Amino acid sequence: MKRIVGLIVIIFATVFSLTGCGAKKSQSITVVGSTALQPLVERAATNYQLKNSQVNITVQGGGSGTGLSQVQAGAVTIGNSDVFAENQAGIKASLLVDHKVAVVGIAPVVNKKVTVRNLTSHQLAQIFTGKITNWRQVGGKNQKITIINRAQGSGIRNAFESIILNGKTAIQSQEQDSNGTVQKIVAATPGAISYLSFSYVNDQVRALKLDGVTPVAKNVMNNHWKIWSYEHMYTKGKPDKQTQKFLNYIKSPSSQKQLITDLGYISIHDMQVTRDQHGKVHKN
Repeated sequence: MKRIVGLIVIIFATVFSLTGCGAKKSQSITVVGSTALQPLVERAATNYQLKNSQVNITVQGGGSGTGLSQVQAGAVTIGNSDVFAENQAGIKASLLVDHKVAVVGIAPVVNKKVTVRNLTSHQLAQIFTGKITNWRQVGGKNQKITIINRAQGSGIRNAFESIILNGKTAIQSQEQDSNGTVQKIVAATPGAISYLSFSYVNDQVRALKLDGVTPVAKNVMNNHWKIWSYEHMYTKGKPDKQTQKFLNYIKSPSSQKQLITDLGYISIHDMQVTRDQHGKVHKN
């Protein structure tokens, strides 16, 4: 009997060592926030998990404001944002660590039947502040301008308004939470205008030139195209080891080349200028 009991103990000890101490501990990383950054992080998460099966990464949108507030509250591992934490109301930037992973260009877009191809920065500001209400006023056909704006808390909206409107408030209009929804509404609405991150501009809408400059990556890199923002991935304090490894993966030159350029973002390694939280641009 003693022999049988001893054998059972040995078997249980062996099973425990194989399934417990010897197994890799799984870890979950939850990422929430900017819809402009969401496609990049989703693709990066999928690729990363192929080689790191013990890590489970969940990526959701919700907007920059949501990402920042959720990571500050400790509800998520990473908060994605198109805006500096210092510029978001209700956020204590000192609690967060900024990991810049890419740059996103932002382009004004219109319904494809709008005949206007170019606006000045002043004209664009006048449209969004309600001074210009018909496409005929900027060289187009006699057609009402329908503004589709981003929701309050959107980092893309924050960047657009700070650069184009210089602190002025846009007129009340239809507001949408995500780049994808805005793209679909502009495509379906006659006379519509809005703005999208480059990665969401497709053949269903038309991107406008601004002051004669085309909204393409090379013009963002040297700040000739001025409507752009960083894509931030914020953590609450210093990230743990596994989260840091995932962030390092996204920021690595190989990932930047494979993921970021292919998806329509701009690598932080290719930027010839930097922009601080006050909006000042400096040459590298």
